[in-house]
Amino acid sequence: MKIKLSDCLRPLLAGALLLGSATAALYASAEVRQLDRIVAIVDNDVIMQSQLDQRTREVQQTIEKRGAEMPPADVMQQQVLERLITENLQLQIGERSGIRISDEELNQAMSTIAQRNNMTLDQFRAALERDGLSLDTAREQIRREMVISRVRQRRIAERIQVSNQEVENFLASDLGKLQLSEEYRLANILIPVPESADSATIQAAEKTAMDTYQQLQQGADFAKLAVSRSASENALEGGDMGWRKAAQLPPPFDTEVSSMSVGDVTRPVRTPPGFILLKVLDKRGGDTQVRDEVHVRHILIKPSQIRSEEESRRLIQRLRDRIQAGESFADLAKNFSEDPGSALNGGDLNWIDPSSLVPEFREVMANTASGQLSEPFKTPYGWHILEVLGRRATDASEEFREQQALSLLRNRKYEEELQNWLRQIRDEAYVEIKL
Repeated sequence: MKIKLSDCLRPLLAGALLLGSATAALYASAEVRQLDRIVAIVDNDVIMQSQLDQRTREVQQTIEKRGAEMPPADVMQQQVLERLITENLQLQIGERSGIRISDEELNQAMSTIAQRNNMTLDQFRAALERDGLSLDTAREQIRREMVISRVRQRRIAERIQVSNQEVENFLASDLGKLQLSEEYRLANILIPVPESADSATIQAAEKTAMDTYQQLQQGADFAKLAVSRSASENALEGGDMGWRKAAQLPPPFDTEVSSMSVGDVTRPVRTPPGFILLKVLDKRGGDTQVRDEVHVRHILIKPSQIRSEEESRRLIQRLRDRIQAGESFADLAKNFSEDPGSALNGGDLNWIDPSSLVPEFREVMANTASGQLSEPFKTPYGWHILEVLGRRATDASEEFREQQALSLLRNRKYEEELQNWLRQIRDEAYVEIKL
């Protein structure tokens, strides 16, 4: 909760007057307690000692969990205070910009955090309490972080510019080709061969590797065999190596993996550590990106103050009956449809990516055969009928690669622009440190 400067000074001044009065003697024998105090004035807000102490404890706990060396207390306190000052400035910008986080958004964020940690909300609350945090404190911290994130999205986005030439240069570069190449999620099984192994030992290892390969070809579970047979460091994870690019793999896997499908397993390959088998668990990225598109037209009737929901439904049904009786879909769309974007084109939406449509429209379209007219259905926009005119798969590889390149270049510039902006707002702010 933010504490205004005037609210902080009032009780302190009142206390000073009391101590100066005749009643001060009553306090002589009382236990003296340290009052919370201001440690920094930041533009129109303040940071209190209690906030600094709480955040410092949280940082200390994080460092202890990582097993890292604890910095000197004065250095840590100064770093934590600077972090609080920067956060405070961003929160003030968010308040001036009218950024608000609703309870619904906050509850959703809490649920998402719990799910990512494989916890229920009750388990998440218990974990927080073990770390010395109440649920209310955690909610306030998450709210602050969400406000700060939105402030950054707005302020940094307008500072980042990526030109078409930069995108083209990146796509043509060796780095761009590497970063945008296909990635493979791989798992491995290593049947070890000692460095000074004799021929009998090598043959035994090769026999084990081939036996493993044969079992996999017959449907054996790769992860279970990795746990029981592999000498790789990731054996206990079922041999999962994570995501790799072909260029990051040693020969011959660098060329072999590109022709493999998801689920394929390589034959055992002899390497210095032993015989290795690789399995492709998944693929992503790459040059080929096929996008499904549908050619569709529709008629939309919207309920209004002069036409009820039921009247709208009956009207769209009558229009469907007229089309079924032989009237022109395009003519009826021009005369009746209330979708301004398509009515003049006879209701034609042209070739469209289904993912750009609302779920209700997308579902009906998916279940309507080409050349067929749908039954009336409702979406948030009103009542529709649609006709699917065709379906096709479009190669969107170039567009996809350009979007990937644009995203990578923007992310690259984001951190630099963020640090420049944070330094700018810190330099321009009025900050008085009272430690």
